[in-house]
Amino acid sequence: MDNLNKLLFHPSFNDTISEINRLNIQLPPKPSNQEMDFQFYTYPPDGRLVTNVEEIKRYVLDPRKGDKIAHENTTICCAYDESINKFSGLEGTAFLMSHSLVVMKELDFIPLNLLTFYFYTRSKDITNKSKFIKYSKDPEMDSKKDYVNDKIEFLTEYSPSGSILFIDGPLIGGDVYTFMIRAINKFLSKDIIPIFFVKNSSSNLVTDNIPELSGKFNSDMHWAYTYLKKGQRTNFFKYADRNNPDNAKIFCYIKAFELSPQRVEFHIDTFQKYREKIDEIMDLIYYLILAQGDLKNPQVRPIAIAEKYARDTLRLTDINKIAKYSGLVPTMNQERFGW
Repeated sequence: MDNLNKLLFHPSFNDTISEINRLNIQLPPKPSNQEMDFQFYTYPPDGRLVTNVEEIKRYVLDPRKGDKIAHENTTICCAYDESINKFSGLEGTAFLMSHSLVVMKELDFIPLNLLTFYFYTRSKDITNKSKFIKYSKDPEMDSKKDYVNDKIEFLTEYSPSGSILFIDGPLIGGDVYTFMIRAINKFLSKDIIPIFFVKNSSSNLVTDNIPELSGKFNSDMHWAYTYLKKGQRTNFFKYADRNNPDNAKIFCYIKAFELSPQRVEFHIDTFQKYREKIDEIMDLIYYLILAQGDLKNPQVRPIAIAEKYARDTLRLTDINKIAKYSGLVPTMNQERFGW
């Protein structure tokens, strides 16, 4: 816990800002909010569905058991979320990212945030002048790779051993899905149980592979909403890469309110190692969603808190002001555009 309650800056943070100034690169005064959207790529490209993890039926969740687990002295709950600002300039694109980890205590949450700042450009002339400016043919993809790598390093280093780690976003997402899967062993070696949450998804993996559901629903979320009552979850399904069994996950859908459900995902190794605890963890998840009590954005409370810290940290960080007061001499254009 001694490593928490801090704001960390990535080692290249200030150097990247300095190089942007030195190279007379202009950034817009106001960034746009950015989402690392993996929802359309949430499974391996060549996978198969196996439905015999549990009997296909509804499972009732018990928030009272979840409450008891949450307040046991041996239970350590923590959560991760991120917030991202994107600066689109003529010379390239910059991403300011806040990685947020919170640990749930009895009366409070202990935060730890990491700020990263990257600038990507297709200009080799610019990148040849600085080792901190990144050359990229595809800034969107390269930003996702840096984001995932920083996320993994941050979480594996600072998540408390023996904790249940709630992570906003899918386990398997996009072309960089193997990055997170390779990190699972690092979590398990510290007795950390990583659990992934997907609130918005148009996937139809279940409805396409269960004959009696085929053609009846727009998506798995649509089916789960219709199928479940409040306080229930579906059975667990398994999804795996045909060519690599390590690229596999176990997932179910949970419906806390009379609203769209969300998907809860475990890596297969996590699920197998902690199978005896999974049912009580699902009760814990349900309790924490109820404890948050947000009908507009239902999610487990620790993730909601981590999200607030991530967003607030970005609001406190004005890249243009940092550059202005860094002791560097601004260019004429920077003066014109508000520095």
